[in-house]
Amino acid sequence: MADITTELGDLTVTDKAIVEIKKIILENKLTAETHGLRLGVKGGGCSGMIYSLAFDENTRENDNIIELDGVRLFVDPKSLFYLGGTILDYSDGLSGRGFVFNNPNAAKTCGCGSSFAV
Repeated sequence: MADITTELGDLTVTDKAIVEIKKIILENKLTAETHGLRLGVKGGGCSGMIYSLAFDENTRENDNIIELDGVRLFVDPKSLFYLGGTILDYSDGLSGRGFVFNNPNAAKTCGCGSSFAV
């Protein structure tokens, strides 16, 4: 696992998540030099906040740029505040495939696990 320590806390990305990010980059003919994975938190969902993941070509002013094993992550300061201590993992089990945020700051989550409240 790759641990990232920032002034707002730790963010961990598992090896399984990094492998899947690299796989998606290759499948979509992107390059790690031109694109990064933007991790974010925004208002919405049943519990008040939802996670967002998207590949982005451009960084934004004040972005935290984190490089892990050839993958760049872009996280804005507001999102990083809510993601401190979070583990980003990838699940391919029987209950579904996809990225999973294990966030210790989440006081409650909705039934589908897509949104959270702090």
